Amino acid sequence: MSLDRSVVGRQFASVSLLVSRSRLQNFAKATGQLDPVYTDVDAAKQAGHRDLPVPPTFMFGIELEAPNPFAFLDDLGVDLRTVLHGEQQFDYHRMAHAGDELTATSRITDIYEKKGGLLEFLVRETTVTNQDGATVAVMRGVTVVQNRPGKDAS
Repeated sequence: MSLDRSVVGRQFASVSLLVSRSRLQNFAKATGQLDPVYTDVDAAKQAGHRDLPVPPTFMFGIELEAPNPFAFLDDLGVDLRTVLHGEQQFDYHRMAHAGDELTATSRITDIYEKKGGLLEFLVRETTVTNQDGATVAVMRGVTVVQNRPGKDAS
């Protein structure tokens, strides 16, 4: 199966998340974050933050809050059994903290292939904004789709 390149530029429905202290504390614990600035409000304030700061990779999980976070792949006819996470890049513009409402909006920016079409690369750019509409971060993710010769992956 070959990805339809006409979808480059397609934007997906936004996903929003109200960031709570408990969610940030659980994320810090799950990712082994030992700096108390991510788990203790007093430590965060002593470090100059207005509340617990959002750890760097936390924003990757915002879109996972959607009812079907992989709907974009379903829409493209991609069999999830053929997918690999290829790459992730984060560009940070400002801090986010507990109490912020973050919104992630994604669009497909590129599709390309390698190995004679056996591997296709779907590039998505996700802009994360806060409740004021200010850009907090821009993420770029690459999903690799494996096309197995002689098998219909759809």
